[in-house]
Amino acid sequence: MSRLSSSNVHLAEEIISRYPKPKSALIPLLHLAQQQDGYVSDDAMEHLAELVGVTPADVLGTCSFYEMFKREPVGRYMVNICTNISCQLNGSEELLHHAEETLGIKPGGTTADGMFTLEDVECIAACTEAPCMQVNYRYEGRLELDDFDRIIEQLRQGERDDIPEHGTLARVRQHIPADKAAGITPPEVTDTPVWFASRAKKDEA
Repeated sequence: MSRLSSSNVHLAEEIISRYPKPKSALIPLLHLAQQQDGYVSDDAMEHLAELVGVTPADVLGTCSFYEMFKREPVGRYMVNICTNISCQLNGSEELLHHAEETLGIKPGGTTADGMFTLEDVECIAACTEAPCMQVNYRYEGRLELDDFDRIIEQLRQGERDDIPEHGTLARVRQHIPADKAAGITPPEVTDTPVWFASRAKKDEA
């Protein structure tokens, strides 16, 4: 468990600068923390709270809302097998049982070598590719049991350069030079909500 590294603090400050209010940057900052450690640690959430000027509870509230953010260490590769209706009708239950046997773990578990974490998940919006799974949120569709075995072996052998380790959203991080950034101005804040003020004007009329 760790706070953001100095290089990631620099990235975090750049990300925050793109938003009219620092708190609005929480989701990309949580992704940054997860990319650093593979999950979002308590220390990282406290650090993010300091950077954007909110409480650690505020950061936890955002982090815990989204399934993609993991608050405990997971495997290098997160294997999500969809068992919702389209995938289920096309054999995903059998695929999940095969994955359990192949990896030697149940959903929610991580292999002893730290390579794989297995999850049974709801719809991942790829019904036409059923049965479907994701590896670190990269899609693999229309799977047979042999396909699963092939993918796992490729990952073990380091042959899938298209699937980075867990936590990495993209290989190329967006960078916006200061002179190219859009004009970021905080939203106007008034003591009275706009809809109350407009209603009061109508009443006066």
